Amino acid sequence: MSYFPDSQNQNLHAFAFSHRRSEQMRMNHKPAVIWMTGISASGKSTIADALDIALQEQGRITAIIDGDSVRGGLCRDLGFTDSDRDENIRRVAEVARLMLDAGLVVIVALISPSSASRHYARSIIGNEYFVEVHVDAPLETAEQRDPKGLYKKARAGLIKNFTGIDSNYDVPVFPEVHLNTQALSVAQSVAAILDWVAHNDDRT
Repeated sequence: MSYFPDSQNQNLHAFAFSHRRSEQMRMNHKPAVIWMTGISASGKSTIADALDIALQEQGRITAIIDGDSVRGGLCRDLGFTDSDRDENIRRVAEVARLMLDAGLVVIVALISPSSASRHYARSIIGNEYFVEVHVDAPLETAEQRDPKGLYKKARAGLIKNFTGIDSNYDVPVFPEVHLNTQALSVAQSVAAILDWVAHNDDRT
């Protein structure tokens, strides 16, 4: 399988390094990309942080890719148009795939508003390893939380293309895990994800 779909890269071919699967066996757990999607202030980063601790306590090797961190580094050249958002998600998915191939459990906390771009991320990572988690909070609840004051700025017209205000969010139809953060605590949300992982882990 080629990871270089662009025509200018048609002569490039990813080398199938032999260490990848053996590394996963050494770690004794199935690698995965837990892709947490939801509007701003839905609770993605808070749950991701708690999930990371819980997975490490199980002896799993983890990594977190957070939307704000990525925007400050890897994707700082991108804006918030639909095309830039799609490219942001593509880059994150490619990095997550590299971490996956190293045997890690990767936690991605990213708004990722487009269902098409999330589907593309799944195709890059592989359906077997992609766990879509919908961190679900009503817009009204997210606006009440608004820890960064972003909704207030968006309502005032100071931020353009803000998800939920003047940019759409495609609600996941069949996520592997659905978290109603109005009804579930952070601990309960983490437990729901861990339960899904446990039932789909191929450890022997």
